[in-house]
Amino acid sequence: MPLTHHDWKRRAAALEVDGRAWIDGRRRPAAGGATLDSINPMTGEAVAAVAACDAADVDRAVAAARTALVAGDWARAEPGERRRVMLAIAAEIRIHREELALLDSLEAGKCITEALEDAEEAAVLFDWYGELQDKAYDRVAPAPAGVQATVTHEPLGVVGAVVPWNYPLHNATVKLAPALAAGNSLVLKPAEESSLSALRLAELCDKAGLPTGVLNVVPGHGHLAGEALGRHEDVDALGFTGSTEIGKRFQVYAGESNMKPVWLECGGKSPLVIFDDCPDLEAAVDAAVAGIFTNAGQVCSAHSRLLLQDGIHDAFLAALDKRLEALVPGDPLDPDTRLGPLVSRAQFDKVRDYLAIGKREATLRHGGEPLTAAGGELFVAPTVFTGVTPEHRLFREEIFGPVLAVSRFADEAEGVALANDSRYGLAASLWTADLGRAHRLCDALQAGTVTVNGVDAVSPQTPFGGMKQSGIGRDYELAGMHKYMALKTRWIHY
Repeated sequence: MPLTHHDWKRRAAALEVDGRAWIDGRRRPAAGGATLDSINPMTGEAVAAVAACDAADVDRAVAAARTALVAGDWARAEPGERRRVMLAIAAEIRIHREELALLDSLEAGKCITEALEDAEEAAVLFDWYGELQDKAYDRVAPAPAGVQATVTHEPLGVVGAVVPWNYPLHNATVKLAPALAAGNSLVLKPAEESSLSALRLAELCDKAGLPTGVLNVVPGHGHLAGEALGRHEDVDALGFTGSTEIGKRFQVYAGESNMKPVWLECGGKSPLVIFDDCPDLEAAVDAAVAGIFTNAGQVCSAHSRLLLQDGIHDAFLAALDKRLEALVPGDPLDPDTRLGPLVSRAQFDKVRDYLAIGKREATLRHGGEPLTAAGGELFVAPTVFTGVTPEHRLFREEIFGPVLAVSRFADEAEGVALANDSRYGLAASLWTADLGRAHRLCDALQAGTVTVNGVDAVSPQTPFGGMKQSGIGRDYELAGMHKYMALKTRWIHY
């Protein structure tokens, strides 16, 4: 039977949390004893005191990961054994799904229904990469007579992972599952706003049989723990999800240290292009709402630019108005809530500044104001600006909030030009009944993923990542695992 709002509040009140780091198979305080408060954005109260790790803690975690790598209990484990452990981790996530979802909801303000979906997606990723263990093959290359040439995949070594606060458990799993599947040891630095589900996941991995030291979690501030991980000479590769600006810093850290490869999944300003021949207006409006207002717009691939062809412009906006009337902010622990608070006061202030910018640049059609809902103060009404042009900051800059910028276009060429007029290229979506146009735009749009007659499609079976300043490399699918592996060529003369 589904839990009610009262049930979730009761569980939140009774929840016991441990904010200490996870290093070398056990919980540990930060080396200097420092902590930081994890703040519930709904109430403004502290959820837990979390270890504020620094360079000394990162050194300990990397050393533990290196020791585990050299021991080989995971790096050289039989494929069947790695498969067993990965599937056991997935099972533990499902057993503790409600606890993990509750941690993410309390720390990040995520709607509990979305947080439950995130937990299931995390389990699916461990399932998928676990099942891959005994089904992925190396290859034999063409070679002259008397010579065998083989190409094999090997673990890169110690992998660092740095993830943001918007999807705490899911983002952690997107890095951990493929890197573990590749046989690496890891040091994970979760966001300071939302570390608890990653720390709990480390305990569940241990319970599932992951060897000691293979996974370490060091919470703390980015400029201390994150930078120390990026600059560490004994980290062999780093995966990062977050803003483009911080992603660029990790490239600098790598260049100034050991030239480790850095895989970046960064910002976005994704376009949703609706043509006059849209085959289902109501479904397209639902997609537009989901594309920008899911997780209060705090999504890297959020479709924050809505491009409407002239013939459908007015009808689409009229239908959108009706949807937004029903999108009422509320307590994220209420299963009926579909729009929660922003993650922090800093993020709230940033979005509020963009509301003021938008009112100067364009025409406010809906929302545009901060709200107080269910006693919380960090809410922003679902907001729509129309008449947005490429000269506006609303068109150019990633806001990371529930703010939709609407532009109009006359023909296909102008629609493509507007969609591509961005420094970002993470995702793009379009609606059309013309199959030829669908294929043309899949070729023409500069984005890592293009969705036709849907929005922001993603699955473990397909790569996800960006072009331009949206990042380097791909998550999910085989590409997500292979980027954490080194190719080795063997030439054997016999």
